[in-house]
Amino acid sequence: MAHVFVSRALTGDALHRLTAAGHDVDLWSGNLPPHPTELRDRLAHAEGLLAMLTERVDTALLDAAPQLKVIANYAVGFDNIDIEATNKRGIPVGVTPDVLTDATADLAFALLLAAARRLAPAEAAVRQGRWRTFEPQGWLGADVHGATLVIVGGSGRIGQAVARRARGFDMSIISIGRDDDLHQALQQADFVSLHTPLTSLTRHLIDDAALNAIKPGAILVNTGRGGLVDQIALAAALRDGRLAAAALDVTDPEPLPADDPLLSAPNLLVVPHIGSATHTARNRMAHMAVDNLLAGLAGDPLPHPAPAPAPPK
Repeated sequence: MAHVFVSRALTGDALHRLTAAGHDVDLWSGNLPPHPTELRDRLAHAEGLLAMLTERVDTALLDAAPQLKVIANYAVGFDNIDIEATNKRGIPVGVTPDVLTDATADLAFALLLAAARRLAPAEAAVRQGRWRTFEPQGWLGADVHGATLVIVGGSGRIGQAVARRARGFDMSIISIGRDDDLHQALQQADFVSLHTPLTSLTRHLIDDAALNAIKPGAILVNTGRGGLVDQIALAAALRDGRLAAAALDVTDPEPLPADDPLLSAPNLLVVPHIGSATHTARNRMAHMAVDNLLAGLAGDPLPHPAPAPAPPK
């Protein structure tokens, strides 16, 4: 029997599989993440960890968890985990790929449409009594059909799924990978959707230079990671009109403080990291995380390991 710490309650019955296998499950009872000190204390005797993206797994935490054998990250990404440190300790890390692809792609396209057609300010106008009559110049937005969409990380699963949705709107699609000229593509973009992993190479990929290169009046959608965007530069681009709008499912940090300057920028839509938030996706993520834990605790290869980091260019 192994002691497993789970940092938040999950959808569905996946955790029952751990207890059915004879493992002792220590489930964090709060709706908010454990404080780093609490997390360290709960891992002192743990052999397995089922972590959310909110848990920073670094050298200090690993030093406090000498019995840890496996980490299951409840996400397709793993930028919250120091993979170099886990590799040095021989601790395998599992993720939950594929199952959230369509849910996240659906949300990316929903955000694209909402930003393009200004749904949030239009809906707010109704509730605030500012909808007086049909207004020929009221709440004008951008055309999606036939527009050009730049997908950063377009070769990945989610990027490809977004491209499939875009084809239904007859959009022209430009897919950008590591070796492609991002700024040249941005000059052609009516919409930009971010789906690349967050690494040292992609942090602040969308910075002031990128926003200067982008086609005036374009719309930015980010369902990848908040750190992909320099949010100070983004706020400036929204305020001076270089960008028509931005729609974000992810920010840095999460959540944004109430006084963060980005939140006062115009034409900004922010939702609380709900890319995978469907019953089906979250339930399947939980079962994949448990699959990884059960394999790691048994000393078997993980069925869904975190991919090896890409070599530097």
